[in-house]
Amino acid sequence: MASITKIGFWGYPDPDIVKKVKQDYPSAEWIDLDIDFYYPKTNILPESYCKIIRNIIDNTIYLKPDLIIAPIGKDKCDSGWFASRILADMGYNVIQTIYEKLEPKRELQISTSNLSLYDKITMITADIITPRKHSLTQIPAQFGFWGVPPNDLEILRLFPDTTHVYGWTRCVEAGTPADLELEMYVDENVPTVFYAQAFCAKAQLAKYLADKYNGLYIDIDDYASNSIKAKVEAFLRLS
Repeated sequence: MASITKIGFWGYPDPDIVKKVKQDYPSAEWIDLDIDFYYPKTNILPESYCKIIRNIIDNTIYLKPDLIIAPIGKDKCDSGWFASRILADMGYNVIQTIYEKLEPKRELQISTSNLSLYDKITMITADIITPRKHSLTQIPAQFGFWGVPPNDLEILRLFPDTTHVYGWTRCVEAGTPADLELEMYVDENVPTVFYAQAFCAKAQLAKYLADKYNGLYIDIDDYASNSIKAKVEAFLRLS
């Protein structure tokens, strides 16, 4: 058996493949390549491109994982597919996965809980590789955050604890990352910020839904500017 000590992944890999790889390499460290670890940038991708995908490439080049689990279907995006092909072409050991099941859905506990928004989203992403059962206090939504986990997680600290999670991140908690119907769901009367990473195709959904539900649409390339933070704070204060 080959020596596998570091396993990189992104998105929401097929749970059956994750389970098999964990059984084969029980001592390996799992690294979420989506996250901005502030490693040196490469010039492999254009500067004007999704920061999350640039994180994937930059993190891989710096960390050199022995194995990469790479979602490439509707559960992630075409850019994830392209990134997997680029990394394989560069010699990395890549397992492509597609997980587009819509059932069964897991019960939502985190997205609708009284935790801080920062804790909600980081807990949901932490559960991707090692799912845990949660029994958390459920609260009505006063505000909403729709979208993917942002590159700049600190922007989540602007929101009150009464913020529910919607969009792809809610789908991840439900265990159905390709569920477009659930991704487009929001509580209609809840003031919601619709977030998209700049240069991401999901901006199409975010802008459409923000207009439909009278929410606030924002997109951020790297880290939130003071102008973006002010817009979010004003929206939350005036809603």
